[in-house]
Amino acid sequence: MNTFGNLFRLTSFGESHGKAIGGVIDGCPSNIDFDLVFIQDELNRRKPGQSNISTRRSEDDKIEILSGVFEGKTLGTPIAFLVWNKDAKSSDYEKNKNIFRPSHADYTYQQKYGIRDYRGGGRASARTSVSTVVAGAVAKLILNKIGVKMFAYVSQIGDVKMTKNYNELDLSKTESNIVRCPDNKIAEKMISKIEEVKSLGDSIGGVVTCVVKNMPIGIGEPVFNKLNAELGKAILSINAVKGFEYGSGFASSQMKGSEHNDSFYFEDNKVRTRTNNSGGIQGGISNGEDIYFRAAFKPTPTIFQKQETIDVDNNRTIIENKGRHDPCVVSRAVPIVEAMSAMVLADYYLINKCYL
Repeated sequence: MNTFGNLFRLTSFGESHGKAIGGVIDGCPSNIDFDLVFIQDELNRRKPGQSNISTRRSEDDKIEILSGVFEGKTLGTPIAFLVWNKDAKSSDYEKNKNIFRPSHADYTYQQKYGIRDYRGGGRASARTSVSTVVAGAVAKLILNKIGVKMFAYVSQIGDVKMTKNYNELDLSKTESNIVRCPDNKIAEKMISKIEEVKSLGDSIGGVVTCVVKNMPIGIGEPVFNKLNAELGKAILSINAVKGFEYGSGFASSQMKGSEHNDSFYFEDNKVRTRTNNSGGIQGGISNGEDIYFRAAFKPTPTIFQKQETIDVDNNRTIIENKGRHDPCVVSRAVPIVEAMSAMVLADYYLINKCYL
């Protein structure tokens, strides 16, 4: 299950400390302007070593396109790409290669396959999201042609959270600080929180909010391929994501129908809703309002404190980690959330075109 999507598909490959991360994008329409600068910029938003609140691993993440593009346009054929790993330090993992790290995929991979790449988590590493970001950038190029825009940002780190609705924010300010929060005052508190837990050798989680504007009406499939379900599957496929909610989410369980229902009205030759508790999706199909959702990320499982665990022979032991790790993955996850969302929306946009 290394392939994601229906018509627009990504098959990814590579491990954290292998030679390269890469993928093959199939189903991309022909004659899409292939903006390599934009794609590289998206990778730069995800890459390690961006600030003192991220891992010190230093990768330039320079993309190489192997096929599917000619004279700046997509051919409609598979787009193959590579990003070379250049700064892996596998020696950091030698000491603990026979130990199962708490809350990592070490134990489950070992049980499933009978073998695992212990260096940096191997295939289970968030390093593999390089492929996701590339495919998501290509999906954005498709969506740009129909005016769809998406804005993800950090809305919470630990107990520091934004109280403003996304409509009250200037989302263009998201990239103005290292934590990717569009409210600079809240961002400063978030950064301080991350620095605090980092100084203790610990880690912390948070929440990414994503907003999609100008999505056409009618995208999504009943009954089992609902757009909200596909977005949920995509976001929950991201490393470290522990929760997904769209629209009013879990808060809807505390509301009455009279409070939650989105009333329709007609204005400027468009059907609109006065509220948007539905999160832009009703019956699994986009209704033309903003699609918005939230993704909860757990704390980074690799911490620099002693932890009790077991080894491959089931002996009790103590693990002490070393190496380069993010004290909080949330800010670097922002472009990954956008990428997975873009792949779903481009895929289901193309599926919808089959009916026209």
